[in-house]
Amino acid sequence: MDCIKQASRINPDSLYRVKRICRHKDNPAPLIDVSPATWWAGVRVGRFPAPVRNGSLTFWKGSDLLALVERMGGGQAK
Repeated sequence: MDCIKQASRINPDSLYRVKRICRHKDNPAPLIDVSPATWWAGVRVGRFPAPVRNGSLTFWKGSDLLALVERMGGGQAK
């Protein structure tokens, strides 16, 4: 799928913030090429993985992002 840009850079043992995952003015190389609004909408409907929270911070597990890449047809990420 075209939205998968940097899947080979996803470490399954790392945690990622939305600014690192999505297209953002401060992130010229997003892991998944969608806007933050599209990402959050996908999280709400279950298309994208649910986040984990640490206090007020929101993260996504690298392993969940890799599973998403696999599901979207980007199996070359491993």
